[in-house]
Amino acid sequence: MYIYNVTVNIDESIHDEWLIWIKEHIPQVLGTGKFEKATLTKVLVEEDMGGVTYSIQYKSYSREALDAYYKEDADRLRTEGLKKFADKMLAFRTELQIIDEYSPLTPEGGI
Repeated sequence: MYIYNVTVNIDESIHDEWLIWIKEHIPQVLGTGKFEKATLTKVLVEEDMGGVTYSIQYKSYSREALDAYYKEDADRLRTEGLKKFADKMLAFRTELQIIDEYSPLTPEGGI
């Protein structure tokens, strides 16, 4: 499994508007059928540059699903946010590969 992580720093002047928008945007990304779920988190470390930082983690079904997202959907879905908030937000994206998951019910691990 893979996590497509988008970290975004938002200027405080557009924070509330962006938060409304991202809560509409996440279901659009999930609507592509390439991800099983998404988690929106607020980063609790204060940035020197100011603003408020969030991380959106999209859990993909597979490497192939993530690659299909890049090929078929990513540009279209990124464009709206860039048009709307371009000079007031900074985003970077990373990919994470899930090696193993643990819970109290499966302390030995195993996905």
